[in-house]
Amino acid sequence: MPLSFDRHRRLRQTAAIRAMVRETHLRVDDLIYPLFVVEGSGIRREVPSMPGVYHLSLDRLTEEIDEIAGLGIRAVMVFGVPDEKDEVGSQAYCETGIVQRAIRQIKAQRPEMVVIADTCLCEYTSHGHCGVVENEQVLNDPSLELLAKTAVSQAQAGADIIAPSNMMDGFVAAIRHGLDEAGFENVPIMSYAIKYASAFYGPFRDAADSAPQFGDRKTYQMDPANRLEAFREAESDIKEGADFLMVKPALAYMDIIRDIKNRFPLPLVAYNVSGEYSMVKAAAQNGWIDEKTVVMEMLTGMKRAGADLIITYFAKDAAHWMAD
Repeated sequence: MPLSFDRHRRLRQTAAIRAMVRETHLRVDDLIYPLFVVEGSGIRREVPSMPGVYHLSLDRLTEEIDEIAGLGIRAVMVFGVPDEKDEVGSQAYCETGIVQRAIRQIKAQRPEMVVIADTCLCEYTSHGHCGVVENEQVLNDPSLELLAKTAVSQAQAGADIIAPSNMMDGFVAAIRHGLDEAGFENVPIMSYAIKYASAFYGPFRDAADSAPQFGDRKTYQMDPANRLEAFREAESDIKEGADFLMVKPALAYMDIIRDIKNRFPLPLVAYNVSGEYSMVKAAAQNGWIDEKTVVMEMLTGMKRAGADLIITYFAKDAAHWMAD
């Protein structure tokens, strides 16, 4: 009697057949590229811990935006590194702050590009925390007022989307109220709803000069061991007016991405963070892995897990590879 078993390999025989039955597709439109803008002129300085990622002064930003647009990438997220910092991060909400000027410049150069403004205080405060500090304690409610001011100033500069990353309780409600009061009812909020206190952020803090000067951020960012807490955070942000939800980091939190996608109807963003980027780059530079294959597998995995959009420092590389 002949053996009876399933022939799964029939659908894997050729590249064409595999493409026909492929379930998950990564597109250039899915990618958001982060930018680090700095004061000064003539600056295109590679971040030491992030090969291929640069600090850019506004005069060098123009060529970067042309390159990004030429690759078909439709959205960028702007982070600022100011020359001056103070206790309340006043450069975050200054009309002439580095991010505000960068937003205006990008929108003038490429009106069609979606400009997402990271809304936080850590890059702008002298203590490196994401809010107002008193006696080495990050104060929640006083921080909300400054975060709302920052969001409004970014919207006034022309930001298409506000992306608050501070993890203060009530931050979406405060920012939504501030935007609405200022006449920006149609500016959406991409909430860093589920942001873990992760060790994968190290290279970013190098790039953004945002390492805390005392303690850590575990009193406001989430414990990496927690899953159900992610549901509570996402549900709160939706009630407060979030238009997108984000999970950050991505690679070690694929289960959370899938959980949130299954549970909530909003567009879901995965942030493929700096540490995830740098470790792949380091391994590739040492010849230990094939960078293109690993990156495309990783980004596809994030899409398969449920991400609709991916913020990634690999966006330009991935766009090149997909074009090829």
